[in-house]
Amino acid sequence: MHILDFRSDTVTKPTPTMRHAMAEAEVGDDVYSEDPTVNRLEAKAAEMLGFEAGLYMPSGTMTNQVALMLHLKRGQEVIAPKGAHIYEYEPGSLAVLSGGTIRLVDAPYGTPDPEAVRAAVHTSVHQAPTGLIELENTHNYAGGTVVPLEAQHAIQQVAQEAGLPIHLDGARLFNAATALNVSPAEVAKGFRTVSICLSKGLGAPVGSILLMPKEFRAEAWRYRKLLGGGMRQAGVLAAAGIIALTEGPKGLQRDHQMARALAEGMLELRLEVDLQSVQTNMVYVGGTSATHFAQRLAGLGLLANPLGSRVRFVTHRDLPDEAVPMALQRIRQALQIA
Repeated sequence: MHILDFRSDTVTKPTPTMRHAMAEAEVGDDVYSEDPTVNRLEAKAAEMLGFEAGLYMPSGTMTNQVALMLHLKRGQEVIAPKGAHIYEYEPGSLAVLSGGTIRLVDAPYGTPDPEAVRAAVHTSVHQAPTGLIELENTHNYAGGTVVPLEAQHAIQQVAQEAGLPIHLDGARLFNAATALNVSPAEVAKGFRTVSICLSKGLGAPVGSILLMPKEFRAEAWRYRKLLGGGMRQAGVLAAAGIIALTEGPKGLQRDHQMARALAEGMLELRLEVDLQSVQTNMVYVGGTSATHFAQRLAGLGLLANPLGSRVRFVTHRDLPDEAVPMALQRIRQALQIA
């Protein structure tokens, strides 16, 4: 049986081109900033996204948390969209590392209303003062949805008027850029810091990058070291990251088309899918016992992640072209078993 793995776009394997680049990578000790391949990766990412500096780290959780450490003072609050990754899936890191707290605002399809963000800003001595506004694009929990540029600009204006920095969790920023048909730099524009992940849809085996002004880099480097993120001869990994940045975005449109076809097929099977939320490479299915449904699918060679009351399917580069009809056939079988 051919296993179809829709659990995440993190399950992709390095391409032959990546493996060759990794094998041939020129390396040095990155803790001393002496790894030329890491330096090239950071410079390339900064140039692509319109920033002065980048810093390579092992994970998106680390890049996000380093950004929060840069922006927040102890006892301050970050405003974030409901379902934000920094709240749902970075297990208490904000409280431990920054000594801060979080205020979630309603975010239909991952996009908060700018006026709701404005109303959430606190300056009273009786409340945790707001220190940062954060957005996520694409928004995982909302279904891989895209923040429209108009809404992004309006929220950035709120931040500017309040004198607050704004951070973007852009783990899947390139998916957002593909869906919006704009450059990645356009999605990153107007944020003080941006985190991007190389090991999701872009297909690298490891790593994320925090983009920032050059005056932030020394402090960010210290926080990375504090968190155990110094990786020594990391150029072996960074070499794959360079390929991910240059080649990875080309396949994202295919991923999005596959997700849409999968969602439409699920609707024909009378599964609960919000088609409006299927904007990039994710499909969330509700209306069934998520854990039991995922277990039935796994028994048929179809892997998907139960997340709360829903099951998440994520399309990615390593799925074959025939993955969607094969998946729908196995879903049909699972529904007959129920």
